[in-house]
Amino acid sequence: MSSLPRAVLWDMDGTLLDSEKLWDVAMADLAAKLGATMTQELRQSTLGNSMTNALNRLFDAAGIAGADRDHEREAQWLRDRVTELFADGIPWRDGARDALELVAGLDIPMVVVTNTDRVLTEKALPTIGPERFVATFCGDEVPHGKPAPDLYLAAAAHLGLAPSQCLVVEDSPTGSAAAEAAGCPTLVVPSDAPVPAAEGRVLRESLVGLDAQTLAEVFRLAGGASGGEVDPAPVGD
Repeated sequence: MSSLPRAVLWDMDGTLLDSEKLWDVAMADLAAKLGATMTQELRQSTLGNSMTNALNRLFDAAGIAGADRDHEREAQWLRDRVTELFADGIPWRDGARDALELVAGLDIPMVVVTNTDRVLTEKALPTIGPERFVATFCGDEVPHGKPAPDLYLAAAAHLGLAPSQCLVVEDSPTGSAAAEAAGCPTLVVPSDAPVPAAEGRVLRESLVGLDAQTLAEVFRLAGGASGGEVDPAPVGD
């Protein structure tokens, strides 16, 4: 018998949705507007960041001094640009839709935990189906977004569970660091930036082929506390 997590906490951008490609466009446009060049290194440094941290990296690259940094104006510009891009449709990460159906079929509660601001999260939720989730936590609703643990701690507390009972699914170094800081076992499916191996993480190339046995094994290998039980898979066809 193998243990399943008591809950699954899903990152959204880059994990469930292949939306980082759309964010790439918006961030490059904003960088150009600010007078900076969007290099691969700069873009990777912003992946999974809160709005404030991402903007500060762009301001740094553009050489904009602290007194001249208008976070609210540039954040609104970025929200508007991303909204335009989302309107044409947001693609799924490979295997993500089936993974959601798997976890739902196992009657495991799911929560969206994203650094994305609430207003943009609401634009993306119709694609993944808000009815699938018992709650949604956004980066502008906690004192500190990822890589701080606040979002994951809030999600676990909302469910009345210890962080060690919740499996996090992430794609970025920033999100994985937040899950680690919160004490959550983590399945990492990297998108645009490599994520280093670490204790408490299991890395997988994609969500394709995820089944109950694999979910339980990932949870065990990542150091999760015991949850529900799943019978061993039958041998043979």
